[in-house]
Amino acid sequence: MAAWLLWMIASGLFVAGEVASGDLVLLMFAGGAVGGTVVALAGGAVAVQLVAFIVVSALLLAVVRPAAKARLESHVPGHVDGVQALIGRTARVTRDVDASSGRIQVGADEWSARSQYGGETFPVGTTVRILQVDGATAVVGDALELG
Repeated sequence: MAAWLLWMIASGLFVAGEVASGDLVLLMFAGGAVGGTVVALAGGAVAVQLVAFIVVSALLLAVVRPAAKARLESHVPGHVDGVQALIGRTARVTRDVDASSGRIQVGADEWSARSQYGGETFPVGTTVRILQVDGATAVVGDALELG
């Protein structure tokens, strides 16, 4: 089997491993294997192919991986996601909310809810504001007082 083909197979295996790990290390090795492929296609000896693999992989690990990892892990300033995006939104009560139980509808989603204070209750149809999320339960307060 041709050396360039073996390098391409190795590159594909590294990419498949990267999909499973998601750490951007195996992807850099895949780039190194592409470097080995180029040298093999140019007619370089196996030792030169290995050196190309090592050098390209090391450069990618030292230069590209940190930048790519930082880019993937960065968040847009002011952008919130997950349950944090619910805080401050208003919702409609679908089952009376008190200090221990209740249900609210936020957009198309229905959440379990409880009121912020012990004596506070909200009947069905009331508009409330989500103050925080505690596990899978929204803690709500009066939308008019807080808005």
